Parts: sequence; C-alpha cells; structure tokens
Amino acid sequence: MPRARPSVSVIIPNYNYEKTLHACLASVFAQTHAPLDVIVVDDASTDRSRDIAREFDVVLIANPRNRGVSAARNMGAAAARGEILFFLDSDTALHPEALANAVDLLGEDPGLGCVHGVLDPEPLFDDGPVERYHALHAHFWRHRAAGEVRTAFFALGAIPKRVFEETGPFDENLRDSEDVEYSGRLVRTHRILMSGAIRGRHDDVDRLGAMLSEQYRRSQLLIAALGQMREGGLTANRPLGVLAAALTLPALLLGLLTPWLLLVPALCALLFVCADPGLSRFALRTRGPGFLLYFTAVHFVLHQAIVLGAARGAVRWLTEPDFGPSVRRRADGTGRTGSAHRADGAGATAPTTSG
Repeated sequence: MPRARPSVSVIIPNYNYEKTLHACLASVFAQTHAPLDVIVVDDASTDRSRDIAREFDVVLIANPRNRGVSAARNMGAAAARGEILFFLDSDTALHPEALANAVDLLGEDPGLGCVHGVLDPEPLFDDGPVERYHALHAHFWRHRAAGEVRTAFFALGAIPKRVFEETGPFDENLRDSEDVEYSGRLVRTHRILMSGAIRGRHDDVDRLGAMLSEQYRRSQLLIAALGQMREGGLTANRPLGVLAAALTLPALLLGLLTPWLLLVPALCALLFVCADPGLSRFALRTRGPGFLLYFTAVHFVLHQAIVLGAARGAVRWLTEPDFGPSVRRRADGTGRTGSAHRADGAGATAPTTSG
C-alpha cells in the first residue's frame, strides 16, 4: 500500500480581503489532498472578511488589533495541528493539486525545509492593465528561477512544522520582506525549492499609484536583504536594470550643460530596456507589441519607486534603531526573533478564536 501523505494545516493571514477570500478558501477546500485544518487569522479587518470565513469549515482567529502578516502567520502556526504548514495569502487561489504536490515534494527529499510555488501569469480577477503587468512580471521571474533557491516566499509555501519550530517564528517587527528575513535563517540549515508544481492565481493592486506606493514601502527594506541577495537570494528585477533606471532621470540634468549630453540619459534608458530581454520577449509573446510598450513604461516607473524606496530605507537604517529586523535591537547577540521583540507591544493583545 502507498504511504499516506502527511497531514497539512493551511494558514491564511487576512486583512480586508473580502474581494478574494471566498475564492481563496474555495480553492483550499477543492484540493485533491484535503487539509487537516484550515486556519484563517483575521488581522482586525473592517470589511466582511470574517463573515466570509465563517461560510467555510475553518478555525477563525479574530485578532482585535492589526499586528501585521508576520504575527498573523505565527498565530496560525501555533494553532495548527498538521505535520506540514502551508502558508497561503488570502488574495491567492490555489490550483487543485497544489497541496498534494507540495507534500510529495517534501516527502521525496528529506533535506528540503520548504517548498513554495509559482504564480500564474493571469490575475485572479482581471481589473485592468496595471494588474496584468504585475501578474506577468510576478509569474515570469518566479518561473525563470524555479528550482533550488535561497529565498522562500510564503504567499503559497509549505514547511514541515518541525522545521518551522526549529527555525523560529516570523519576525513580527517586519510587515514587509518578512519572507526574506525568514529565508536567511531557514537556509542555514535546510534547502529551499521553488516549483511550478505548486501553482496559484494572485489578485494584486489594479491602480498605478497604489502599486508604486506599495513598491516604495517594500523597497525600504532592501538594505536589510542585501546580505541574502549577495548569497544568491531571489531578486525580481535585474540589478543592471535597477542601476540604469536610477541613472536615467538624474542624467537629464546634464542637458542643462549642453543638449548633446542628453545622449547620456537616452543611453541609460536604452540600457534599461535591454537589461532583461527574456522578460520583454515574454510580455510580447503573451500580450502583443502594444502591451509590451505599456509594460516597459510601467516597469520603468516601478523601478523609480524601487530606487526611491531603497534610498529612503538606507536613511532610515542609519537613523532609526527600530527600523528593520528585530535582530538589530537585540543586545544579547542570540539573533532570535519573534513576538517578544515587537516595537509597539502589540503582542499583549489577545485574539479570539472560533471555528
């Protein structure tokens, strides 16, 4: 007889995702390998999220205060009964075989500490060209990097519970880039695999301003991720493209000296366009030449948000001791992270549980 698959707990952090939560949960309950339990950690939503969660057979942890995705994942992991923890964002719907494939991959290779998946090139709900841009880009760089990697993303990722307990909880001082910080600890003792066998369809922001604001905020923590990036951690954008985008706009000032020097920003812009030909070919093949022009323009503007966010993050890193991972503030040198290190003391607020 074939060996039974290990039990799985699906952990879904949620904050005001009533638009996608039903689709997310419906996909979980349609899995070919049924989860042992499904835990929704609602992080003080103000929409109908909790009512939607109660339509399903889930354990609902209702947090009275917004504490961020790291705290929500930690709370879900503490309540989980399964041998495998599958973390799933509430704006993502799984393909039916995702849980089974994740469990099988972990079972086939005991040295793996985490497996995580690849997002579809189409959004969960198509709300326009901004979202199509984001879905194409998010799919492409993950698909290109599939294989053994040094970074885990927990939008759709599985980790044995024993490995999670050995590695420790997510750093609750981080509301962005928490995956990167966690990966830095995990990869010291376990291998990480990103696989196209674990697939999901993601719903993202559909307005340019919101996307740029989000990217600016997340890029402020790039300085904290430099160590892992140097060690081979995953990056969504080519460093050459980031550099070319960073130089293009300041180089326009050279035109004040002589119009001929406008060739410099033109060359920088051309270098940006040519920095990732595989991505351009993918956008062209998927949606045609008109969308490629749009894609390239949005991609350039997004890189400006990356550059500005990284610059702001560098300043904050130098001037704000509480900025970044909790390990920066520890005096005893152990490097452990967790809810005890929250800067705002939010860990003292007790959640309510139903299910």
